[in-house]
Amino acid sequence: MSKLRFHLLGLANIETHRQNSSSPFVQKIVKLSQILKEYGHTVYFYGVEGSEVICDKFYPVSTQDVLKKTYGDFDRSTNFFKYDPNDYAHQYFNSNAIKAILENKMDRDILLCPMGVCHKPIADAVKLLTIEPGIGYTGVFSSYHVFESYAWMHYMYGLQKIEDGIWYDAVIPNYYDPKEFSFQPIKQDYLLYFGRITGRKGVQVASDVAKATENQLYIVGQGSLDNPSENLSLGSEKHIKYHSAVGPEEREELLGNAKAVLMPTYYLEPFGSVAVEAQLCGTPVITTDWGAFPETVVHGVTGYRCRVFEEFCWAVKNIDRIKPEACREWAVKNYSMERIGKMYEEYFQRVYHLFDKGWYQPKEDRKELEWLERY
Repeated sequence: MSKLRFHLLGLANIETHRQNSSSPFVQKIVKLSQILKEYGHTVYFYGVEGSEVICDKFYPVSTQDVLKKTYGDFDRSTNFFKYDPNDYAHQYFNSNAIKAILENKMDRDILLCPMGVCHKPIADAVKLLTIEPGIGYTGVFSSYHVFESYAWMHYMYGLQKIEDGIWYDAVIPNYYDPKEFSFQPIKQDYLLYFGRITGRKGVQVASDVAKATENQLYIVGQGSLDNPSENLSLGSEKHIKYHSAVGPEEREELLGNAKAVLMPTYYLEPFGSVAVEAQLCGTPVITTDWGAFPETVVHGVTGYRCRVFEEFCWAVKNIDRIKPEACREWAVKNYSMERIGKMYEEYFQRVYHLFDKGWYQPKEDRKELEWLERY
């Protein structure tokens, strides 16, 4: 296998490190760099001051002062992250990243843009082969795409009126370190909603289901229980216990102890990381039946997928039919960094062949074609 050189971009509006566990983009970047290093590749990372990423060299292309000047002081645990691709923080980040990459780049280097159009000005300026390595957004711009789910890939093709497959696109799901989500077979008596507190995430449905089944519901995440713009008025509900967004250790504890995680998301979920994180802890999930959930939740084995209120209530009442061991086994086998690392390695090597014979590149030493297998 060829050893590759990657230029990996962080986010312009936040530091890239493990403690920022409320941002799935941050977590993917941290772990992707680790995967690349484990395969012996060279990784140059460009991020905000204070980032912590395993790499060969970290280029701090923005500062805490820039973030404060752009976004002011606000509590990230209760407020949604702020960003605008045209704001000062992004302009500053992009300008410095472009300069650093131009000084450092070599032929056959690969640029990784995890935040779509936010990173487009950098890609346009440095003119490297550019891959978006984890697409769960609509702001797609590059020629080479890795989508988080088949659901999202096909949704994006529909939006763009693409009717033929694209050879160098791929679906590679999100990835996790099982050591960060310890298996908990003994559950406590509460249901859990974990994520941004918005109407489209289904928090009202979660509350209604918990109330109808006489369960306590923990709601954990950024946002407010009382938010007229989201048509939410849950602050006075006695069956709800609220907690603002938490760090990775408390996240693991809350997910592991819940008897079920409710994810009645309205929109087409590109992936829904909490579903896999819960399963890694041995906790079943109860979701809607669209978006990525048909790919991540094995109905009747690791949780239930529902269409109407009665089904959600039945799922809660029968959650003990789901075995924690089955949840853990499914999640580790299909979403661990070790498993997904093999998928990324296969994909990056395939794209790298574009510098040679491309689609017709021979591979005489191939012994298997397992990268798309599911377990």
